[in-house]
Amino acid sequence: MKPPRFAYHDPRTLDEALALMAEHGDEGKPLAGGQSLVPLLNFRLAYPEHLIDVNRIGALAGVRRDSGTLYIGAMTRQATLERSRLVSDNWPLLTEALSYVAHAQIRNRGTVGGSVAHADPAAELPIAFTALDARFRARSQRGDRMIDPADFFVTHLTTTLEPDELLVEIEVPAVPPRTGHAFVEYSRRHGDFALGGAAALVTVDESGRCERAAVALLGAAPTPVRATEAEGMLAGERIDERVAAAAADRAVADISPTGDIHGSAEYRKDLIEVMVRRALTTAAERAGTANQPGRSGNGASAA
Repeated sequence: MKPPRFAYHDPRTLDEALALMAEHGDEGKPLAGGQSLVPLLNFRLAYPEHLIDVNRIGALAGVRRDSGTLYIGAMTRQATLERSRLVSDNWPLLTEALSYVAHAQIRNRGTVGGSVAHADPAAELPIAFTALDARFRARSQRGDRMIDPADFFVTHLTTTLEPDELLVEIEVPAVPPRTGHAFVEYSRRHGDFALGGAAALVTVDESGRCERAAVALLGAAPTPVRATEAEGMLAGERIDERVAAAAADRAVADISPTGDIHGSAEYRKDLIEVMVRRALTTAAERAGTANQPGRSGNGASAA
């Protein structure tokens, strides 16, 4: 298959790219890593009249920490984030989630912002960022705005980004000490889109009881789902198999996954329940060893 005809633009600065976005509006489409957009073009599922390639804009890439917050440039390659010691030491949920993303070749080219803006409900990074309470910075010639995940993702492959806006950065707050993490998913073959999954963060007090939990579901709806009622059930609890199972049951009580030839809606719902239970028990176990020398935890206290 060949893509439809389009005019190609190669801006070298963010200001130039934003000017092109404003000029072409709905007729323009930014090109990041191209791992999702190029197949859509080849299958004639996307018809932009103008393609705005932002790969040469160095200001849009990079990973840094400032005052405890992680800042990820939208054009940062997924492999760069996966290999970052700063990220693995302080936001290990992202590192674990990235290990499930397609194949190494895809991660070498795919961008963090591209995955977020594409908004595939089976993608790992939007789920991890939802659990981490990340915020997305959108920029246009009109200015900047910060968007929470609940407001950013609308439905399948759709976000609240305006036609003249570009996702430029993701902000991830610091993870508290004594926090364990887990990202789990199931796919039929390595590198396939997952049929279901879950991301979990569990913060415990000195006695080992849960102070705070975050649970995000993959494949449960057209957008990432935050299981807030299940999170509330965990407060003050020692998370064991029984507690995790009860919270997992609550997490999936109201979801209606979309079934297809790879798995029915009922199958996916049961699968996600199992994934939540596994994520919570793993995160709780890791939380108990997070700050003990020589033990593997999330290392968040070193931020």
